[in-house]
Amino acid sequence: MCDRERPRGRLLSYGPSSLGDSDLLAILLRTGTGGKNVVEVASELLNLFGGSLPAMGAASVDVLRSVPGIGRDKACTIAAAFELGRRAEIAAAQSGGKGHVLADPETVYRIVRPRLRGLDHEQMWIVYLGRKLNFISMEMLSKGGLSSTVIDPRTIISRALEKKASGIIMVHNHPSGSPYPGTADIEQTARLKKALEPFDIKLLDHLVVADGAYYSFSEEKAFKVLKIK
Repeated sequence: MCDRERPRGRLLSYGPSSLGDSDLLAILLRTGTGGKNVVEVASELLNLFGGSLPAMGAASVDVLRSVPGIGRDKACTIAAAFELGRRAEIAAAQSGGKGHVLADPETVYRIVRPRLRGLDHEQMWIVYLGRKLNFISMEMLSKGGLSSTVIDPRTIISRALEKKASGIIMVHNHPSGSPYPGTADIEQTARLKKALEPFDIKLLDHLVVADGAYYSFSEEKAFKVLKIK
């Protein structure tokens, strides 16, 4: 195979968009192993994740290292590349970062989607906002199993006060693929909403995210029917 036909050569000649997923992955891996060339190793790695880049991007370094032919250095390179991609997507969605106004659930969804896409467990993230709905920061509060994650209102209140936030948005994912909230989601939302009130901090929304879809408590007017048992 001449250099022009190799992934790097084609990238230099025609640009990265001309390459398939396995070719781009081969450039990251650099070398093959066990009698297989780098393109073959890349194709096999991709196939192990069902051809899904989000699934591979959500895999830990330890999971990647368990794949035959993928050692520590290759696993770290792959993990770093996906993390850079996520950060670039988040930065683009924020359209300028700190201070950007988050006026609707769709904007919030675009920002948090890179962090939650393809995960096999639930994570709870909190987005902190100023008085004019300006973005302050976002951080992961907790992570759980396949179907649940637990929140601590005291931690959220403490962090919101530290950041001088006037409002927060809860965001968590459903690995099952359905964005509709369960009973526990509704109860936790109601509990946090009530806990925030004495501190003059508003719970502006709770987004439940699944791959390619989301449920917004505020958009669905669910806040109007929340009750504490």
